[in-house]
Amino acid sequence: MENGHGAVRQLRYLPAVGSAYGVEVLDFAALRAMDPRGRRARPQRPDFHVLALVRAGGGAHEADFRAYGLGEGSAVWIRPGMVHRWSDVDTCDGPLILFRPGFLAGFTAAEAATPACWQLDRRRLSLALLAADHLRHEHDAAVRAPALASPGLLAHLLAALLLRTLPAAPAAPDTADGAGDVFRAYRAAVEEHFADWRHVADYARALGHDVRTLTRATRAAAGTGAKTFLDQRVLLEAKRLLAHTDLPVGACARRLGFGDTGNFTTFFRRQTGLPPAAWRKAYRG
Repeated sequence: MENGHGAVRQLRYLPAVGSAYGVEVLDFAALRAMDPRGRRARPQRPDFHVLALVRAGGGAHEADFRAYGLGEGSAVWIRPGMVHRWSDVDTCDGPLILFRPGFLAGFTAAEAATPACWQLDRRRLSLALLAADHLRHEHDAAVRAPALASPGLLAHLLAALLLRTLPAAPAAPDTADGAGDVFRAYRAAVEEHFADWRHVADYARALGHDVRTLTRATRAAAGTGAKTFLDQRVLLEAKRLLAHTDLPVGACARRLGFGDTGNFTTFFRRQTGLPPAAWRKAYRG
C-alpha cells in the first residue's frame, strides 16, 4: 500500500481488456459481481475517479470521515486519493463511470468545491442517466469495434455527463483577472507539495504570484483563504494516516513534513481540539 496505508486497499486503474480508453462504464451490479467477498465495504483509496449515480435502491457510503446515505437520485464522486468505502450498496442500481486523472483536464477546479455525495432531483437524474447511457453505448461500441473508437468523443460525452450531474457552480469563477486559473494552479501545487511546503509564500514564489493574489483567488473559488486551504489539506492527510495506519505519531509527522513531533501535535490540536493520539483513539473507539 502506498504511503504506508496498511489498512487501506490501494486501487489502481486497471481497465478491462479492450477498454483502455481512459474511461470505463460499469454499474453497481457489476461491482457486486466482481467483489463477492465484500471488500468494497473496507477502506480503499483509488488512483482514479469514480462517478456513480443511484437510479434505484439505497445504501450508504463513507468518504474521508463523512458518512452519506444513498437513495434514488444520489450522485457520488470519488476523487483520486480519497479514502472511501461502499458501506452498503447491496440494493443500489445505477451506473459507475471510472476515469483516469487528467482525462478531463478542465474539471480539476471543480473537485475542490464538489462534495463526495449530493442529491439530484428526478428531472436532473433522468437527464444524467441518459448522458451516462449514451457514454456507455459509445464505450461498448469502441470495445466491440476498435475502428469506431474515439477517445475524444468519449471525453466529450463524459464532460457532458459531469456538466449535467455536478451541483451548480462547482468550479472556480474565471474572472477577468484570471482568478480561476490562479486557483487551479495553486490547488495543483498544494496537492503535489503539501508535505514539503508549509507556507503560502513558497507557492507564491513557485507560481509567480504574490500571497495576496493566491489568497484572493482561493477565497473566491473555495470560500477560504490560501493558508487555511493548505492547512486543511495537511489535516486531511494527517487524519488519513492516523485513522488507517498504525504508524506512530512521530512517523506521521515526518511523512507530513514536520521536523518535530511537537510542532505536528500543536498543529493538529489547533485544527481539531485534540492531540493526534487522542484523536486516533476517539476515531477507533
